[in-house]
Amino acid sequence: MRNDKFHGRVHSNGRICNAPGCDEAGEFRAPGVRKPGFDGPGDYRWFCLDHVRQFNAGYDFFAGMTPEEILKAQSPIAGWERETRAFRPDAGVDAAPRWADFDDPLEAIAARAKARRADHAQAAEAARRGISPEDRKAFETLNLGFDADRRALRTRYSELVRKFHPDRNGGDRHFEGRLQEVVEAYNHLKGSRLFA
Repeated sequence: MRNDKFHGRVHSNGRICNAPGCDEAGEFRAPGVRKPGFDGPGDYRWFCLDHVRQFNAGYDFFAGMTPEEILKAQSPIAGWERETRAFRPDAGVDAAPRWADFDDPLEAIAARAKARRADHAQAAEAARRGISPEDRKAFETLNLGFDADRRALRTRYSELVRKFHPDRNGGDRHFEGRLQEVVEAYNHLKGSRLFA
């Protein structure tokens, strides 16, 4: 594959233009149906020069976006408001240790390593039992073991709802987000095959 970057032409033997009825070589790349996202750059269509010009003339990057999304995408710093993993304080791994809880920094590092080993062991156990990452997250939210039955699930759900509900906290809505997570985790597990 030879690339002519100035013109955007990608020379490739055998690729045909994706425009219906065109037998010209498909040497110009255009966005495909699947848009770029978390799982990769998306797919591409390949056109001849005439058809890529037609495609570009009618292409609308903002199609399907709300006015707020369009305004955000047009911002000169679009995409830069997020910290990259390397520049976050925790490097995207987990929370930084509370240094005041440790006499020696090596104890903090050892505790962090022990917690990560436990997390890997729990992930391996979940995989062995056929528990999906979404199910595992729900188990963690409810603080339940993987061997819990339907009765334990219901009991734990009731305990947490009583604990976080504003009526039990003098009307304080501080725990409302946590309560919502508990309800979503319970509904997820209640309907899963694990508790069928």
